[in-house]
Amino acid sequence: MVIANVPDRIELMKTFIRIVEAGSMSAAAKQMATTQPTISRRLQTLEQQLGLKLLHRSTHQFRLTEVGERYYAGAKELVERWDSFDSELTGAIKAPEGMLRVIAPHAFGQDALVAPLADFMRQYPDVSVQWLLHDDRAIKDFIASDIDCAIQVGDVSDENMVAIKLAEVPRILVASSALAADWGTLTHPRQLEQKPWLALQTFYRNELILSHQSGEQYTLKLTPRFYTDSLYALCSAAVNGLGIGVGSEWLVAKDVRAGRLQQLLPGWQAPPLPVYIIYPYARFYPAKLRLFVEEMKRRMPHIITALTASE
Repeated sequence: MVIANVPDRIELMKTFIRIVEAGSMSAAAKQMATTQPTISRRLQTLEQQLGLKLLHRSTHQFRLTEVGERYYAGAKELVERWDSFDSELTGAIKAPEGMLRVIAPHAFGQDALVAPLADFMRQYPDVSVQWLLHDDRAIKDFIASDIDCAIQVGDVSDENMVAIKLAEVPRILVASSALAADWGTLTHPRQLEQKPWLALQTFYRNELILSHQSGEQYTLKLTPRFYTDSLYALCSAAVNGLGIGVGSEWLVAKDVRAGRLQQLLPGWQAPPLPVYIIYPYARFYPAKLRLFVEEMKRRMPHIITALTASE
C-alpha cells in the first residue's frame, strides 16, 4: 500500500473541507484561486488514496456519504491541529501572508478605518485585503462566504461567534438648522414626539430611549416618515430637512460645524453603540487574522477618541 506524503494528504484534506463548507466545487475553486477541474482531481485523488467514496455527486450538487461525514469531522480537527502545530513552529519567523477578507460597515469602512488598514498592510506586505463594505449584520455563514472577520456596530446576538468589543460610538440628535429655527427652544424629549422623524432601522424604528446627563431617562415613541439602513443617507436626509435623526457623533459633526445641522437637546443622548470585531470559533487562527484583530483592539479606541475630539 502506498502511503501518501503527510503534507500532500493535508492539502487534499483542506480541499475536501473547502468543498464541503463552500457548498460546491466551483465555489471551492473560486475561494482557493484555482479551477473546478483541479478541485475535482484533488477530490478524486483523495478518494483513491483512501479507497473510500466521500461524496455522492450529480451535475449541480453533492451530498456527503456516511463515511464522508465522518471523514469531514475528523479531517477538520486534524487539519486544525496540523495548522496550529505548524504555526507554533514557524510563527516566530514566518510573516503573515495571504488574503484577509473583512466586512466593515459603510461609514467606518469608507472613512475612519482606511488609515489603520493602510498601516496594517504596510507593516505586513505579504497580506492582501478584500475590504467588503455593507451594513448587513446578519451574516449567515462566514466559512461558506470565505470571510475571516467582520467589524460590526451594534450588539452581537450570534453565540457561535467570537465577539470582541473594541469601543463605543456616541450618538446625538440632529435636525436641519432651518427646522430647529422653526421649532424654537426645545427643553425636553416629549416636545419631539410629534415632530417628523428619520429612522436608522438597524438600531431604532419606533422607539428611542434618551438619557439626560442628570440620569433621567425618557422613552420616545416615534412614527418615522423616512427609514434607511445607511448612516450616510440618514445624515443627508437630516441636512435636507426631512426630520430628526440620531447619528453617530463623529459623522454628523462636520455638518453641525458647518451649520447645516443643529444638535437638539444637547443634554440628552441616545445610548452609545458598541463596536465589535467578530469571527467564527476555531482551534486555530491564521497569523493574518490574529494580527489584524490585535491591531483593531489597539487602534479602535484611539480612532473613536480622535474622531469625537475633532469636533
